[in-house]
Amino acid sequence: MPTPKKGPRLASSPAHERLMLANMATSLFQNGRITTTLPKAKRLRPLAERLITFAKRGDLHSRRRVMRVIRNKSVVHLLFTQIAEQMEQREGGYTRIVKIASRTGDNAPAAIIELVTEPVSPKKAVVKEAEAATKTAAKAEAAKDEVEVKDEAPVEATAEETKADGAEKVEAEAKKDTKKSAAKGGKSEDKADEAEETKAE
Repeated sequence: MPTPKKGPRLASSPAHERLMLANMATSLFQNGRITTTLPKAKRLRPLAERLITFAKRGDLHSRRRVMRVIRNKSVVHLLFTQIAEQMEQREGGYTRIVKIASRTGDNAPAAIIELVTEPVSPKKAVVKEAEAATKTAAKAEAAKDEVEVKDEAPVEATAEETKADGAEKVEAEAKKDTKKSAAKGGKSEDKADEAEETKAE
């Protein structure tokens, strides 16, 4: 049983307080919710959650630990079979305290303590799965883009190389033509000089 808080007890003696909390826990597991005062609900909550944690373990030692507090075997069986299965996916926070209007008569602050039986945030699970799917899709697209860039890079390089090779060939042919024309021009000039010399003679 959790260490009691400092301050005044809920009952006249520690034994009476333990019995009162055990009875409230039994009623909570049997009915699913109970209406009590706010201080009693706050004191019951850690005890009930600890008993549910023992029930989730499900072994014989845990069952005997629960039987120390809850003496009703049918309630213990209900706790270990149904409630533990409902809380299987939940990691704590098995109970909920809801404040209600003050109690008539002594005007004490009242509250409802109940078991949380809703499934564990299916919306969040769906959102996480969707985020994971988008991340994997983005990674796959990035990998495809990288592959395409790698495939395109050699093609572009080869195109540039062919353009450069073509330009070099054209330049080389132009140089050859200029050399040939220069050589022809030199020969024609030599022939012209020879012809002038022969005329002069």
